[in-house]
Amino acid sequence: MPHYPHLIDGRTLASVPDIVVFDCRFNLADPGWGERAYREGHLPGARFADLDRDLSSPIGPTTGRHPLPDAAGLARKLGNWGVDRSVQVAVYDDAGGAYAGRLWWLLRWLGHPAVALLDGGLQAWSAMGGELTADLPQPRRFEPQANEAAWVTSAALVAGLAENRFQVIDARAPVRFRGESETIDPVPGHIPGAVNLPLQGNLTADGRFLSPDQLRARFLPALGERPPHAAVHACGSGVNACHNVLAMEVAGLPGSKLYTGSWSEWIRDPHRPVASGD
Repeated sequence: MPHYPHLIDGRTLASVPDIVVFDCRFNLADPGWGERAYREGHLPGARFADLDRDLSSPIGPTTGRHPLPDAAGLARKLGNWGVDRSVQVAVYDDAGGAYAGRLWWLLRWLGHPAVALLDGGLQAWSAMGGELTADLPQPRRFEPQANEAAWVTSAALVAGLAENRFQVIDARAPVRFRGESETIDPVPGHIPGAVNLPLQGNLTADGRFLSPDQLRARFLPALGERPPHAAVHACGSGVNACHNVLAMEVAGLPGSKLYTGSWSEWIRDPHRPVASGD
């Protein structure tokens, strides 16, 4: 069976046997909306994965807004959702992959590279005439093999920046990166030395990913002379940054890391420096 590790289009998704699909729709302003929308209609066979409940652990006194979930606990959920080592997984949302990218990254972190994001999301599926259903789906056993080199802690990031080993790439909107309009976190600004590449820049006007060559041209200037594995992706809480990890993989620039705590964790420690502007 072909292995799809990055992106998958709707027609291919519909043709892959035994594929396990996840609906990751979410709304920060209305956290229950995604599951309500899922119950009204989703891709055939799709499971629903909730960003807060399933793809994050509870917020702690030093964490950001979406800490990493417990690996063993998520693996049990994945097994109950029908994922094991043998299956291809596809993930989607209706926001260009802004939320589904989190599950794409988590599965790769747990050692399951056969996971692809539906290019164009729910909109592309509907545009090609794909059906939606309210039917629900069957359990397997998922064995995690977590790759701890795929992410960095706040302490590791501080050390790496001091040694000039990392380049932070921030996926937030420019007004938040520059500290001009912070609507979610209590402190505006960004990590000093970070480069701002908003996730929306990875997409065409119809919500599909740019070509590998276009994505390469987008990320290579941010890396400069550094190798891809020196890139550390951040955002507000470690969710949207997964989109940039995926974009670099599509571009043939593998091995970049996720700062899972991101800005909302960085600002928990008042001794960590804050920058504003470009």
